[in-house]
Amino acid sequence: QVQLVESGGGLVQAGGSLRVSCAAAGRTFSSYAMGWFRQAPGKEREFVAGITSGGSTAYGDSVKGRFSISRDNVKNTVYLQMNSLKPEDTAVYYCAARGAGSYNIARANEYPYWGQGTQVTVSS
Repeated sequence: QVQLVESGGGLVQAGGSLRVSCAAAGRTFSSYAMGWFRQAPGKEREFVAGITSGGSTAYGDSVKGRFSISRDNVKNTVYLQMNSLKPEDTAVYYCAARGAGSYNIARANEYPYWGQGTQVTVSS
């Protein structure tokens, strides 16, 4: 069982930057793959970024080159650095975790553990 708590959301102007964090409670954080997803009102949940236990990363097409995912296995935390933010990045951002195995890092239903979400609002 993994408990995830996101933080760092807020209001930022277009073109600005924001970093959101996800702290995990659990002794095996380093073995988990971690993902960031987002959901805007009236839209489906969208893959943003993922990082494997080995540090390999993947990004959604809409954020490539602007967002960066990283993890700190000492602090049991995964980060999402968001640069060059656009109004269309406005959404609730969710952190997710899954254990080892064969999986598609970009598929939300591959992750059994989810945080409560943090709101990111980008003003134009």
